[in-house]
Amino acid sequence: MTTPTLSVVIPAYNNAGTLAETIDSVLDQEGIDFELIVADHSSTDGSDAVLDRYRDDPRVTILTTASGGGAERNWNRVTAEAQGDYIKLVCGDDVLRPGVLARQVELLRTSGAVLTACRRDVTDAEGTVLMPDWGLRGLDGPMDGARAAAKAVRAGSNLFGEPASVTMRRDALERAGGWDATFPYLIDQATYSRVLLDGTFVPDTETGATFRLSDSQWSAVLIASQADQARRFHRWFRAEHPSVVSAWDLRIGNIRASVMARLRRLSYTVLRWRNR
Repeated sequence: MTTPTLSVVIPAYNNAGTLAETIDSVLDQEGIDFELIVADHSSTDGSDAVLDRYRDDPRVTILTTASGGGAERNWNRVTAEAQGDYIKLVCGDDVLRPGVLARQVELLRTSGAVLTACRRDVTDAEGTVLMPDWGLRGLDGPMDGARAAAKAVRAGSNLFGEPASVTMRRDALERAGGWDATFPYLIDQATYSRVLLDGTFVPDTETGATFRLSDSQWSAVLIASQADQARRFHRWFRAEHPSVVSAWDLRIGNIRASVMARLRRLSYTVLRWRNR
């Protein structure tokens, strides 16, 4: 079997209502050879019936992850099966835009960067766009990866976006130790930051994905502690890499993280009101 250039991995959990749209948005991509690996984390909502539709597609591998261990367990489980030189993780309720896979791999290949990220549309559960072309604030050009990670700390938010926006070199993710949920709400940003210490960042300035905002997401469950987790992550990053994150970055980032948490809490409140 020929090793694919790119591995797209989906750690699914109770995504029966959206999983087919997510998978189809991957399989419809053109201009790049890829494999798709889906690991279902012992879902109880009929996700297995959705996955049965794709078992005969040679590009698709379907796995089951035993219950327990949270997002970190399933994210690392599905990532460990990847064979491609590049990797993109897509959650089971997000959607890729046409052309994003080929474009992002080409950006990484030609630039030598370890990580790229694109803008995304933030939608509600029904797919209505709430915030178009969101992300990459202040990351408008190629830069040292450590500098990009520090910019995100100073911003007090994940400037790179959710995993569907990001493609990485798989070996860089492995050297960083895989997905780390020490700070569960920041499992993506904390992992990106460690990967970025290994090389450079290049932006994909197009809108390449959608992120579905839902008050049933695990991020919504954790919303009460997200600011505290962000501050603890900032302190850890500063302690481990004082030459990357300055004391001023830390102060400003902690203030902004608290503000962003309040804004997210408001957004979920508005979303629940809209869905009544």
